[in-house]
Amino acid sequence: MSGNRKKKIVAGFFVFLIFMWFCTVTSKSIYASKLPIVATESIQQKYVEHIVKVDGIVIAGEKSPVTALSGLRVENLAVQVGDQVEEGDVLFTIDMEDLSQIIEEKQTAISKLQAQIDTIVHNEELARQKKELEEQRAREDYDALARREDTLVGRGAEEVNQAEKDLENAGDDEALRDALQQAAYAEADAKWQRETAMKEAERKVEDITTPESEDSTLTVNRLELADLQADLSLFLDIREAEGQIKAPGSGTITDIYINTGGRTSDSAVLLLADDSVPCQFKTTLTQEQKKYVGLNDEVSLKLDGSSREKEAAVDYLSESSTMPGNYEVYINLPEGTGVPGLSGTMSRAESGEKHSCCVTPAAVHEEGSRNYVYVVKERDGILGKEYYAEQVNVRVLDENEYWTAVEGALDDDSVIISSSTKEVKNGDAVRLSED
Repeated sequence: MSGNRKKKIVAGFFVFLIFMWFCTVTSKSIYASKLPIVATESIQQKYVEHIVKVDGIVIAGEKSPVTALSGLRVENLAVQVGDQVEEGDVLFTIDMEDLSQIIEEKQTAISKLQAQIDTIVHNEELARQKKELEEQRAREDYDALARREDTLVGRGAEEVNQAEKDLENAGDDEALRDALQQAAYAEADAKWQRETAMKEAERKVEDITTPESEDSTLTVNRLELADLQADLSLFLDIREAEGQIKAPGSGTITDIYINTGGRTSDSAVLLLADDSVPCQFKTTLTQEQKKYVGLNDEVSLKLDGSSREKEAAVDYLSESSTMPGNYEVYINLPEGTGVPGLSGTMSRAESGEKHSCCVTPAAVHEEGSRNYVYVVKERDGILGKEYYAEQVNVRVLDENEYWTAVEGALDDDSVIISSSTKEVKNGDAVRLSED
């Protein structure tokens, strides 16, 4: 083999090696470019602090309802929520024309009911007089019947006596004995007739004098009339006051349930906060937040418009009746602090325990009831050494928005995947971020 040929072979071999190296580098680059790029973190020792921070509002410590007659049409509303009023201040005025119509309707109803009562009373008097007359006549008939029947019985007795005398004077005479027998029968019949007739007459008197069944119509009507008259008196008082509804005491308007042109209901038309009673701060906690806030716990409170936080304590904590699963918190404010409707923020921090194995929340994955992290491992691959993700099961001990304390098969040298440019699964090859 000539020297030139050998040189060509060696040169070709080197060209082949360079080509193979280029292909390998190119293949590695293409392969690596398709791998997910992962950011990593190391295990940290941390106190998992819990901070509860919730917004709330200042409410009145004590509210008094202001009521008005139901059905009044509101002509003008003189106050709004947040206004402070004194006793006697006008809260709203009533449509006087509408009020006059209501009064007229009530007066008409009273007149109709009074007419019904008068009719019932008149008819009852007529019935009483009629019953007295019937009773009087029945007793007169009873007395007359008694005299007549006594006379008939007396006559029968006289006839028996006369028959006895005739028989005694004449001696034994059969005709006279028959006459005596007939007279005795007639006397017995007269007595029976008297007894029967008197019993029937007595029953007539008893029927007339028996009390009649009770009728509550008159009593009910009189009660209804009294209610209407009392109701009318209240409407007349409003007319006398020229339709002005005034504050029963001093305080701050916190709620208004009426509007111009609408009608009042039988419930409160507005609520008036007693300025002499300190306000309260009200907020709501979730089930998770309640773990770190309890009754009588010290909290920080910052009201809008105030540059400094105030220390306070939870005075009331209970599950919400309107939002099951949430909890209402009330904090009594010092006298002169806040006004109803003012916003604020309540916060509380709990340092918690120190944990030796903490990672960021983004590094922990959840699948059903199982939690796990991905740890970066190294292995031999097709193109040499490569990194891959290995799934490690962990148990969450504590967590906040910055750190999650876990336990599992991890140590201080574990490299934890905190984020990835693509979805990573157990055993997937990965590329480490250069950041």
